[in-house]
Amino acid sequence: MIGMLLAVLLQAVEERDLARHFPGYAACLEVLDTQTGRSIRHGGAQCAKPLSPCSTYKIPNSLIALETGVASGPDFLLQWDGVKRDRPEWNHDHTLQSAIRVSAVWYYQELARRIGKERMQRHVDAFDYGNRDLSAGIDRFWLGSSLKISADQQLRFLEKLQQGALPVSARAQQVVRDITRQQWSEGVSYHGKTGSCGSDDGASHGWWVGFVTRGEKRHVFAANIIGKDASGLKLRPMVEKALVELGVLPPP
Repeated sequence: MIGMLLAVLLQAVEERDLARHFPGYAACLEVLDTQTGRSIRHGGAQCAKPLSPCSTYKIPNSLIALETGVASGPDFLLQWDGVKRDRPEWNHDHTLQSAIRVSAVWYYQELARRIGKERMQRHVDAFDYGNRDLSAGIDRFWLGSSLKISADQQLRFLEKLQQGALPVSARAQQVVRDITRQQWSEGVSYHGKTGSCGSDDGASHGWWVGFVTRGEKRHVFAANIIGKDASGLKLRPMVEKALVELGVLPPP
């Protein structure tokens, strides 16, 4: 019986060599068909490796802000604090929707401070999000610090978000699905978030995670790369080429 169960589990994950899509980087990509429970995976060992979520944490941060009433909706406005940062698109007032689009760190740090450690911890625990470690501080823990999550864990979290099965309101989940929606071809509902964390030793890492609904088909994906100058912005087009090859996305 145990042998049969193991065989079923092994068949549920198909290992593929997709390294050609990620030149110069150690890479992980896992794509789950949520209807069949089967997944295609490249870089299995890396997919199990816990990494800082970086700005992919803006997904749960948004959910928690909405659920606690810290943010009222996608148009919830915070005034810019006047501190000029490296990315000019951050240096003005933002709403929840605009802040996640440009990945404005200061906006989400302020949301986190308003949520507070107790409420943040309670929801991170309820989401079973990574190692659940917020010890680095309420406005820093996801930025190359104490909180870690693997691609495998990201996949499980995002599957629940796609299905509306997270332990927060249906409205909060719908708003976050709406604000993470990406442009693609007609008839495709494509959602995602980048994340990037630098490193003093040059071994940066980048994320692109999300989900796709195309007709009756539903897929969830999580990908990361590790290496010199790795970033989510570099990773996204790599993943999209792989998703087109796998038939998850149609050609753009």
